[in-house]
Amino acid sequence: MPLHPFGKPAGIHCLHLDKENKCAIFLHPSRPRVCAGFQPTEDVCGSSREEAMAILSEWESLTEPVQPSPEMRKKAEFSPDFKTDASLSAVDV
Repeated sequence: MPLHPFGKPAGIHCLHLDKENKCAIFLHPSRPRVCAGFQPTEDVCGSSREEAMAILSEWESLTEPVQPSPEMRKKAEFSPDFKTDASLSAVDV
């Protein structure tokens, strides 16, 4: 996504939506497949914009990746079992 090179974070308004909440890259080849394949059904969008936003907000919070705490990251980095990409062997992958 041109304006979201690392993906659109949960809870953030898509930067590709214009003032009318229409996709500004709808016909552009860089439009993500997830957007192109989206089917606006009532179970996803509800019956109003407010319902749609509530449903999508819930989905985003349920699927948001869990970030390790700084303590857990530090522990993993200094663990003898911790492997960086460079230390992975063909057996590990």
